[in-house]
Amino acid sequence: MDPLDRIDELIAMVETARSVPMSRNNCMVDRGEMIAALDEMRAELPADLRRAAALLDERDKIMEAGKREADRIISEGEAEHARLVSVNEITVSAEHEGARIIAEARAEAQRLREEVDDYVDTALANFEQFLTRALASIERGRDKMHALREIGTFAGDEAERPLPF
Repeated sequence: MDPLDRIDELIAMVETARSVPMSRNNCMVDRGEMIAALDEMRAELPADLRRAAALLDERDKIMEAGKREADRIISEGEAEHARLVSVNEITVSAEHEGARIIAEARAEAQRLREEVDDYVDTALANFEQFLTRALASIERGRDKMHALREIGTFAGDEAERPLPF
């Protein structure tokens, strides 16, 4: 029987016991019956106490296992956090490096464009000077030809003479 049921039984014995005359709080109980009930309770208590102690030990083991599992999960979480932070730092560093390389490439491309523009401008300027001199030479030649024609150098009788150029 459960020790709490035994205690309830003992309380019931005292409540149903006959009162001592002229006293409200005192009662008469059968000494043998009370001692027998208390002995039974004493015999049952060690087993219940052992079960309670075993339950407490089991509870402590479960709590310790739970604490170890919580510590493991926290440790894994911290490791994952550190890994993600590291990956993020690498990503940020790579993005900065990529932006720097792109900026350098754009600057180099702009420099090369400017060099090519300068080269083409110089080549076109030289070609322009050549064409200007050629046009001037052509214009001078035409002017001579017109001048000679006005003088009459190209008359029919003088056709055998070599040209003056």
